[in-house]
Amino acid sequence: MAREAELDLVEVAPNSSPPVCRIMDFGKFLYEREKKDREARKAQTKIEIKEIRLRPKTTGHHRDFKVDDARRWLEHNLKVRVTIRFRGREITYPEIALEDLKEIAQSLSDVGSVEQAPNIEGRAMSMLLAPTKVPKKKGKEDAEKTPETSEKPQEKAPAESPVKEK
Repeated sequence: MAREAELDLVEVAPNSSPPVCRIMDFGKFLYEREKKDREARKAQTKIEIKEIRLRPKTTGHHRDFKVDDARRWLEHNLKVRVTIRFRGREITYPEIALEDLKEIAQSLSDVGSVEQAPNIEGRAMSMLLAPTKVPKKKGKEDAEKTPETSEKPQEKAPAESPVKEK
């Protein structure tokens, strides 16, 4: 029957009794299966993790530059791993790195939350931050709020002060 139809005889379930076979165009079947796999891969969301690396001796000024990068990445819905690398005897004072990580998490608390708490792996301490879900603001509510806030600074104080000078 397969030869008459100029198709392939494909064994679908070899372990069943009796074995199940199907008459189909095997090349077309493989092509369609690959096409479905490609579509499934496109539909997947690949989570990219950005990383900032610091040392326990990193100054606050330089750390702020790195935190600004992390803030930008979190606002773009990317995860951020904060890693503090220890060199030499710095590993004997992990509380310094833990304090730095807590400060970074505190400064980024408005755009991200701690997904993985700080932990030591080898000569590095790392923490993973994930972006927080922020509800989108509606345009009309924002437009209504701006006139209210602009009215408050325009209120004038009385010309004369109630306190009398002697």
